[in-house]
Amino acid sequence: MKICLYLFCLFLGACTNMPKAIQHMNVVDITYSQASQNIESHNNVPVRWGGIVIDVENEEDFSLIQVLSYPLNFSGRPQLDESHGGRFVIKSTEFLDPMVYAKDKEISVVGTLDGDIQRTVGKKIIQVPLLQSIGIHLWPKQQSNHYGFGPHHYYYSYPFFRGGYYYPYRY
Repeated sequence: MKICLYLFCLFLGACTNMPKAIQHMNVVDITYSQASQNIESHNNVPVRWGGIVIDVENEEDFSLIQVLSYPLNFSGRPQLDESHGGRFVIKSTEFLDPMVYAKDKEISVVGTLDGDIQRTVGKKIIQVPLLQSIGIHLWPKQQSNHYGFGPHHYYYSYPFFRGGYYYPYRY
């Protein structure tokens, strides 16, 4: 019985909710702040980062996505309730449509660090890390219900729905 329980726990631990595009197993756990402090020492290191799309630029042979970095949760989704780390740029050899990769969409990427790149923010020129993309995942918009504690909790709505009928809130 203990062996079955152990195998079951091991099987559940191997399961992941991470999208296939960003499941690259050989990524190194380097945070945005570690990489941006000394980008040259982390060249060609595979990482998994994410955040919010700021801008998309399409050139003839590649696309650049500027991203505001946020830490990722266990499934690889940006944690927008945490503080952001700064900006980075994703370089993709594919054409990335600016209507699909629109401003303020959540994005996660697996890629290799490839030095840095200059970006202009207002009138200031800054250096930000450049990621050569291996896999990119755009996250669907999270539903908000304005009640309860999360996207799928309706515990404190009024009136609430149960078993096909609406009931008034009971204290």
